[in-house]
Amino acid sequence: MPTRAALLLAALLLAARCGGAPPPPASPQNPAPQASAARAGSSGCQAARPLEPGTHRLRSGGLERRFLLSLPSGDGPHPVLLDLHGLGSSAAQQAAYGRLPEQGSRRGYIVATPQAAEGRLGWTLPHTSGPDDTAFLTALLDHLERGLCVQDRREFAAGLSYGAAMATALVCELDGRLSGVAAVAGLNIVRPCERRPPPTTVVAFHGTADRIVPYRGGHPFQDATGELRTLADLVVLDPVEDAAAGWADLFECAGRATGTLSAGIRVRDWKSCPGGTTLRLYTIDGGGHTWPGPIEVPWLGATARDLDATRLILDAFDRAPSR
Repeated sequence: MPTRAALLLAALLLAARCGGAPPPPASPQNPAPQASAARAGSSGCQAARPLEPGTHRLRSGGLERRFLLSLPSGDGPHPVLLDLHGLGSSAAQQAAYGRLPEQGSRRGYIVATPQAAEGRLGWTLPHTSGPDDTAFLTALLDHLERGLCVQDRREFAAGLSYGAAMATALVCELDGRLSGVAAVAGLNIVRPCERRPPPTTVVAFHGTADRIVPYRGGHPFQDATGELRTLADLVVLDPVEDAAAGWADLFECAGRATGTLSAGIRVRDWKSCPGGTTLRLYTIDGGGHTWPGPIEVPWLGATARDLDATRLILDAFDRAPSR
């Protein structure tokens, strides 16, 4: 990774941990917003010219933004999935690596894979400076609802690394709009919010040998030297298991249990989450900063090729209760 890019990545991680104040906790005088009643199908079910698969552009915050769109067959309404790339990556790379557009559309999902703003390596997390990506992703969901037959009570987000951080941040920032999120190699970048959102399905994957976003917490970019090491030492991440427990506390999930899926893969589940939601953490012993599945990226560490994160994410989203 080029030094300048790596420094910018560390700076973004620092912003994620030290950004602006979180929203205030809910109270009778300051209640947490609730998701409004939604229709089974969006207004786009009657669109005269529905959106087509391919590359699209959408203006948000005075910027022209780009996203890739993959569509299922059939009239719908269909659930929607936002697929968020990691730092220094791109929408095209994320689509190929995570395979959510291909596999999701086969399952009946509308999959939008957006690109971070031009000139930016990654997303602007809530309460940090930069293009308002929360507003952009909200506008993107609204755009899809107007232009396609969307099952608008079943909207989801998934991401890798910093994309995982953005996906989990949306649980709170979209005021319960999302039915579920998936975080690959990034659950511990953003802490659960103080304001209590509606219970949401959360499924996460993380390798114990991740050297960029360490499983046991502490400083990111563990192999960094020089300026990057100095900057990374300003960031302290929570252990992934603590992050999962924080979401369990926020959602009031109970009945934590840990089992073994296969050799080297542990699954931590909370058996009782409100509203039939799921909270699950897959721990890959020796796994790197990678997306479990058939594609290997050697410089990011070992990949659990016998664990298909894409399939498991879609399985969890299929079971997630509608809003």
